[in-house]
Amino acid sequence: MSELSEDQLFAELRKIDTPTITNVVATYPKNPLCLGLYNPWTENWYTDTSIRCMYPEMGAIIGYAVTCVYGLPDPNFAGRLTFMDVVDALDAMKKPTILVIQQKWPPELMNKAGLAGEMMTTSMQAVGCVGLLSNGPSRDVDAIRRMKFQMLLGGVTAGHGEMAVQSVNAPVSVGGMDVAPGELIHMDENGAVKFPAQHARAVLKNAQAMLADEAEKLEKMRKAKTAAEIRAINSGGTYGAKKG
Repeated sequence: MSELSEDQLFAELRKIDTPTITNVVATYPKNPLCLGLYNPWTENWYTDTSIRCMYPEMGAIIGYAVTCVYGLPDPNFAGRLTFMDVVDALDAMKKPTILVIQQKWPPELMNKAGLAGEMMTTSMQAVGCVGLLSNGPSRDVDAIRRMKFQMLLGGVTAGHGEMAVQSVNAPVSVGGMDVAPGELIHMDENGAVKFPAQHARAVLKNAQAMLADEAEKLEKMRKAKTAAEIRAINSGGTYGAKKG
């Protein structure tokens, strides 16, 4: 079989849930199917409970990370960066993209900044962006739902005041996950996970193998009647590889 194109590769990765992706990226370092790309507890490679998915029905998406930071206007930095710099960065990155916005506001404003609405999102989608990940709120979620554009956010609110872009394509931290530009992000209703793009094919191969192993075990578990049967099914360890 010929090697998958990148479009085919991403299409296959979108068929897999994000928890399975985390399992092969780093969750089970003792499993032969796990790539062990990060220490699962000490590194910030997936999102925490502060982030929620706006459109669970959309399923998983994957894209190359473009990053930016938003906050209050700074008179010492005024006019240096604008939203068009974000759009340019999205346009320049390999496609598809996911925009990762770290929102930095004073505590009293953090839950009030409905940042990316329909206008911003339409501009982003026009240059190949398929989703937004942000630690703060956005708005217009009803209109954006019709656009088939995924959003994982810190919340939703109706308005905002004056705001400014503080950086573009610098490393950011969103919802407990550290993200650098160009990393791949896979996300669904469970949250988001990142990994270096060069590992995408290995992630897909191992995730497919892990799902096949899980399916076999689940079928046996559903027929089991005793603890001894469950113990025997799990005797290979957590998500253990099949013995050939």
